[in-house]
This record gives sequence, C-alpha cells and structure tokens, in this order.
Amino acid sequence: MMTSRVSLAPFDRVRALALALLLVAGGVLLGVVYAQVGLGIEPCILCLVQRGPWVAVAVLAALAFQPTLSDLWRRRLLGAIAVVLGVNMVVAGYHVGVEAHWWAGTAACGAGPKPPAATSLSDLRAALAQAKPETPRCDEPGWTLGGISFAGYNFGLCLILAAVSAGVARRTA
Repeated sequence: MMTSRVSLAPFDRVRALALALLLVAGGVLLGVVYAQVGLGIEPCILCLVQRGPWVAVAVLAALAFQPTLSDLWRRRLLGAIAVVLGVNMVVAGYHVGVEAHWWAGTAACGAGPKPPAATSLSDLRAALAQAKPETPRCDEPGWTLGGISFAGYNFGLCLILAAVSAGVARRTA
C-alpha cells in the first residue's frame, strides 16, 4: 500500500499561518462582539483598545494570504503582525495589572466614586437630569474563566501568536 506524504514548503507554511491568523483574529472579534451584544458584557475602555490590533491582524493576515504576493512581502507582513500582537500583549498585560489592582488604570477607566443612591423623588429627578452613561470600570472584569479574564486570555493568545509569527517570518528569511 502506498502512502502519500503531504509536505508544506516554506511558502505554503507562511500562507497557512496567514490563514490561521486571519481565522483567529476573526474569531476573537466575533467572540467579543457576541460577549457584548449577546451576553450583555459591556467592555471598558481598555477592552475596546484591545480590539483595534485584532482588526489590524485580520487585515495584515488577509494581505499575507494572497497567492500573488512575493515571499519577501509575506515575511514582512508576518513581522508586522508579530509587532501588532506584541503591542496588544502589552496593553492586555497592563489591563491584567489594573484588574489585579497592581496599579491604577487610566483616567478613562471609570475609576471614581459612584453617585449615591436616590433616597427621595427629588433626588431621583436630580440624578436623572444629570445622568451620564456609566463607563464600565477597568479594574472589575466583566467575565472570568478559571480566574482569568478576557484581558488575561488576550495576553496569552497574543504572546503565543506573536512568537509563532516572528519565528516563521525569521525562519523563512
């Protein structure tokens, strides 16, 4: 019986990684939109900042997946993806530190005292007259699994994918 062996050339490996990165980035973005819209988990400002790099990864990966692109440009795009993921990893790490109360968040993180509860009808009217939408606090995770928040999982995922992207971009050079 004859067995066939599938071997991916470096060019094919780079395109396969680009496709995988595109699918992961799309999955992450769909997941956070579902968490927000479907599950009602409101993102804080740091959560919103962490979405931008995933959009950039999706665009760069889609470009790197194009069959007519030269191997040199494909490697450059993978290197750029590694940098974008590294930046997102730093933001996610900062967010994890804010959640763990290792340091304070930014002024936009919703820190500050919450207004007192209304105790009379006039207090309620006054509160409604100056009502502002409350920004979710960055130091209170909206969701955790095994004690790890979205920011923690984002940190780990970015670390792994940045290392793989950088490694493949260097190896194929």
